[in-house]
Amino acid sequence: MKVEDIKRVAIIGFGTMGSGIAQVVAQAGYEVIARDVTDDILKRGLEMIRSGPFGLEKAVEKGKITREQAEAALSRIKVTTDLASAVKEADFIIEAVFENLELKKKIFREVDELAPRHAIIVSNTSTLSITALASATTRPDKVAGMHFFNPVPVMRLVEVIRGLQTSDETIEVVKGLAQKLGKTPVIVNKDVPGFVANRIGFPAILEAIRLYEEGVASAQDIDNAMKLGYNWPMGPLELADLIGLDVLLDACESIYAETRDPKYNPPMILRQMVRAGWLGRKTKRGFYVY
Repeated sequence: MKVEDIKRVAIIGFGTMGSGIAQVVAQAGYEVIARDVTDDILKRGLEMIRSGPFGLEKAVEKGKITREQAEAALSRIKVTTDLASAVKEADFIIEAVFENLELKKKIFREVDELAPRHAIIVSNTSTLSITALASATTRPDKVAGMHFFNPVPVMRLVEVIRGLQTSDETIEVVKGLAQKLGKTPVIVNKDVPGFVANRIGFPAILEAIRLYEEGVASAQDIDNAMKLGYNWPMGPLELADLIGLDVLLDACESIYAETRDPKYNPPMILRQMVRAGWLGRKTKRGFYVY
């Protein structure tokens, strides 16, 4: 299979990441069918694509695309709650549900049974083992990681992760699709926890949280130190709020469970903020009030 053979893309999971992925895939000219478990989730996902902060309406307002291009992209997105109808004619399937290994393995097992034999199945996981996900299928050579970054319509990076049994052909197709979506792929040759970007970035964010927890400096000053001293476009605590403190906590706990490296052990203040429901921008409160 070659990237030119991809005509229809199925996306399993239509939350923040799944809807963002659907948007960029549709804008690139592909037919998209998105699946989630309830009609309400599907409606919210479509609304995010239409009029969310990084949606098609904003892109039109900023002059990045025309009204006609926005309408054409939206017309290419179909939604369903039925997994079989989502994947039965798909050439490429992107799983984008939340970070739970057993749930993802269940989805991979079901998709493997329902999808055409030529279809490639990838996961948008940020930390979990691609090899473990591939083990739930009868096509481990056609399974890879395709890790997008939030917000998907804006962030250019896509990590392409090779599982133990992923074929070279599959890696080339995933890399080629990322490029057709206007992204820059980074090839991760070993299936390690956190891959590349999060493996480097999370310790920096957690260290900033520890400094905040210890009262060394204010959130604003910690962020300014990295923006002005290291030329980061966004401070580590601002970035934590954007990622979502619950998402950050889960991801770091996942890497820590695999590596037992203390630099990935989340600080207590992060755990407490998540317990309090302070999850960052999406709840209007995190290290900052929005």
